Amino acid sequence: MIDYIIIGAGLAGCVLAQNIANKLDKKVLIIEKRNHIGGNCFDYKDENNILIHKYGPHLFHTDNREVVEYLSQFTSWDIYNHEVLAYIDGKKVSIPFNFNTLYEVFPESKAKALEDKLLQNYEYNLKIPILELKKSEDKDLAFLADYIYDKVFVNYTAKQWGMKPEEMDTAVTARVPVFIGRDNRYFNDNYQMMPTNGYTKMIENMLNHPNIKIMINTDFKEVCSLENEQFYLFDSKFDGKVIYTGQIDELFDYKFGELPYRSVDMKFETVEKEFYQEKATVNYPNDYEFTRITEFKHIHPTKSDKTTILKEYPQEYKIGKNTPYYPIFTATNQENYNRYLEYSKEFKNLVLVGRLAEYKYYDMDDIIKRALEVFDKEIYEQN
Repeated sequence: MIDYIIIGAGLAGCVLAQNIANKLDKKVLIIEKRNHIGGNCFDYKDENNILIHKYGPHLFHTDNREVVEYLSQFTSWDIYNHEVLAYIDGKKVSIPFNFNTLYEVFPESKAKALEDKLLQNYEYNLKIPILELKKSEDKDLAFLADYIYDKVFVNYTAKQWGMKPEEMDTAVTARVPVFIGRDNRYFNDNYQMMPTNGYTKMIENMLNHPNIKIMINTDFKEVCSLENEQFYLFDSKFDGKVIYTGQIDELFDYKFGELPYRSVDMKFETVEKEFYQEKATVNYPNDYEFTRITEFKHIHPTKSDKTTILKEYPQEYKIGKNTPYYPIFTATNQENYNRYLEYSKEFKNLVLVGRLAEYKYYDMDDIIKRALEVFDKEIYEQN
């Protein structure tokens, strides 16, 4: 009847389902808690006929040609280069902080001196994490690092994560760099584009196979149970593989306590004008309670007299109240996750993959690559 159960219809689960159905000709049941497929990539056209991303802007960028070729089976692409501004001291400036930003915030002579210093110390077109720049013993670079840290980084991070940057894992802080160059694009990857008809349509095409059945609006514990290291589906013992992409602590009934996450309250607004802001995203590191405003017409151009914006208000994740978006990377949390991971090994037919199951942050291209690797190494080779 069913060879594989996949819990979660996000990118990880859908990529695995597509490969299992097509390459192994096996039957897959996807169980999804939400009322839609696509996970956090889910998008749809709103009342203004604008394609919006329900869970915040998802921007595809990668250097991985294999990932692009895989996804290109299911979508055509529109080239899109994302640019971001930050609202600092009453003006909007380019970020990541780069040579153009220097001239936007400092007098020309000061900006030129700082540009020269950066070029003397770092390679052109390189990204330097802000906390690394803060270690510089050069007084001019130390001044610049302090300026960027105070104006761009520290308050944004405090809002986003509810903690100071120094308390966090460097994998998170490295995501806020200084760019040694004049490229205003937020990403520098070789491939930067959006699915022509959106992510949801791409994923629908991915799952369009007779071997794939989907149950949405269904908590997996409504149909599955775990007893004595064994999975049951509809009260019958299930001997196939279970691929789990949800929260690992929830799977095991919080046996070792809750793993903390950050959530975001997403507030969409219709604005009665053609465009609201200059670029798709404007960050607000120091002002207001929200972290950023995204205007989706910049991402998916649409003719409309109105526009749709999204304001993001970070908040603590509370079970059953909101959505877990970001694992909080600290040594203590990682230790607790490792206890869950070790316990999961007692379930021989269980495969964990994804941001929530692995308590790890993945960009979209990374999770697709990860899912393809899991299929090759943990599923295909064992068939």
